[in-house]
Amino acid sequence: MRILGLTGSIGTGKSHVSSVLASLGAWIIDGDQITRELQLPGGRALPALREAFGDGIFLEDGALNRKALGAIVFSDAKERAKLDALMQPLILAVIRESLHEAERSGCPVAVLDMPLLFEAGLDGMCDSIWCTYLPPETQIGRIMQRDGISREAAMARIASQLSPEEKKRRSQIVIDTCGTLDETAKLIPALYAQELDARC
Repeated sequence: MRILGLTGSIGTGKSHVSSVLASLGAWIIDGDQITRELQLPGGRALPALREAFGDGIFLEDGALNRKALGAIVFSDAKERAKLDALMQPLILAVIRESLHEAERSGCPVAVLDMPLLFEAGLDGMCDSIWCTYLPPETQIGRIMQRDGISREAAMARIASQLSPEEKKRRSQIVIDTCGTLDETAKLIPALYAQELDARC
């Protein structure tokens, strides 16, 4: 089984590329989904999050207030590092479980769909790495529109991750997502066929 890393800075269309890969038969391991599940009521991450960040990041019903947590970690690099150090071992355990399941199923390609692929050191698990990319102004505009936030907030979110240029530099395939969703989707089958061929 081939392991494909899929990454990209926030707002660059990584999730769309992931959905196209899923339609082509790839096994998707979604880092954002894993994180959300770990942070759901009763999730494995909640006790450690409460200890690290206090009661202020929780709603009255005990659910995690993701906006409150985001406000803390996107504005302070040390707090972001604390969150990453807390979450990454939990996420890695789920990734390993899913990779074993993918291999048992006979799936030809498993995709690690991870915004923090390099930051978490997960690139070392991958046979190849794809990166979605947009020019900075286009990226900022898309984040502002998608999340309904200010330019400053969008830039802070971009700055909280490894720079888009560095992700691009460290990837084997760079997918320019400036076009429409359909235009981006049309780029993927040929690239995926190359991954299938590389297994031989």
